[in-house]
Amino acid sequence: MKGFLKLGKVAGIRLEVHWTFALLLIWAGFIEFRNSGNLERVAVNQGFILVLMACVVLHELGHALTARKFGIKTQRIILLPIGGVATLEKMPEKPGQELLVALAGPAVNVVIAIVLALIIPVKSYFNFDNILVEEMLYAPNLQNFLFYLFIANVMLVVFNLIPAFPMDGGRVLRALLAFRLSRVEATNIAASIGQALAVVFFILGFFVNPFLILIAFFIFFGARGENQMVKQNSLLQGHLVKEATLTNITVLRPDNNVQEVIDILLASTEKDFVVAQDKDILGIITQKDIIKNAKTPSILVRDIMDKTFTAVDESTEILKVLELVGKEKKSFFPVTRNSKLIGAIDMVNIGEFILFKSVSWNKIDNS
Repeated sequence: MKGFLKLGKVAGIRLEVHWTFALLLIWAGFIEFRNSGNLERVAVNQGFILVLMACVVLHELGHALTARKFGIKTQRIILLPIGGVATLEKMPEKPGQELLVALAGPAVNVVIAIVLALIIPVKSYFNFDNILVEEMLYAPNLQNFLFYLFIANVMLVVFNLIPAFPMDGGRVLRALLAFRLSRVEATNIAASIGQALAVVFFILGFFVNPFLILIAFFIFFGARGENQMVKQNSLLQGHLVKEATLTNITVLRPDNNVQEVIDILLASTEKDFVVAQDKDILGIITQKDIIKNAKTPSILVRDIMDKTFTAVDESTEILKVLELVGKEKKSFFPVTRNSKLIGAIDMVNIGEFILFKSVSWNKIDNS
């Protein structure tokens, strides 16, 4: 994906780092060199960031591997300057399962902190006067390196368990609330608390640390997005694909050429198409495919169509389609009845379906 560097796989999960992580290393190295002028301390500082990120990866693996026990796959773990993100296919909807998945990450950092506390004499750092401790901590040695790592893992636990959705603490709060309330209500409360704390972080960022402003934006919009998603999923609960199927679609033949498809694109609002012969689906072709091949208008559809499509039966729940969108990174699916083509469904139509259901729901609430 653009902007991400693939580092490999861990436990079968893709590990990627965003390019802005390099800016963090450069910035941290510059600050350390400006303050100390010591290249050895700069090297230790850079090494500490990398080891801390390894702890973040283990934290995210805690979430991912626990989710795997409940049949939920993790597509990738992304490293960002503000931390890591495990992109689960979905969050468990059962409160007990979500509670375990949310706590698994911080639990990993607790274990790391305990192991480090057994290796280094942690108490010795709190037994001297401030001047002596400062001199002791300034030395670039292995013991201090591990002590700082111990403190960092403790801070990761404390920070992640702040009940600010969508961080781990917010998910823990939602899971606990969901034992008594509906998932929609529990999410709304957890998201509202998260957004309120985001406002506090935003204000503190101007007086304490500008980094808090970045975290505030992450929390605020993350909480808002999750809240909207849960509400939308609730509206879609029990609704089937046939209720949101596009039936008035243009079906392309495999011997159509790109110029013919361009003409259809320009003359209608359709962007993606099903390629079929006698209602037997052969593939799909998207606007992106047409644009990519616009310079060769004579090329045939059969030569550029996507044959790895997934067709959905009209009796499938719309929520299952949303899961497919997340898994396959596609937003257009042929719809079948008895394995024969009857239409298509895409994210635009699902969005319109949600909009009308939302209006109907609000009308009922206001009655």
